[in-house]
Amino acid sequence: MTDTTAIDALLRALADPTRRAVFERIVGATEITVVELTRGSGVTQGAVSQHLKSLKLAGLVAERPEGRKVYYRAEPEGLKPLVDWMSHYGLFWRESFDNLRALLKEIDP
Repeated sequence: MTDTTAIDALLRALADPTRRAVFERIVGATEITVVELTRGSGVTQGAVSQHLKSLKLAGLVAERPEGRKVYYRAEPEGLKPLVDWMSHYGLFWRESFDNLRALLKEIDP
């Protein structure tokens, strides 16, 4: 059984389009600071920090302080509960496509 609390946190974190954009920028970088994330994002540094907090609580990012800067990086394992949950539906889709394939062969042999 999958952990629904973790899945709920992931879906909530990724539901916000700005937060998804922040996450995608982090994924595209090895490490990135709040200042770098804010630059060109169209949102304030405070808003980026709030989005980072949500992503961190969901397990999607980790931080590494160095002096006065904090570097953020993506945590691939953070998506595991969601991937596990979605894999339960893989069987449904495979069966559905198999049924569709059989139906199409019936219609047009």
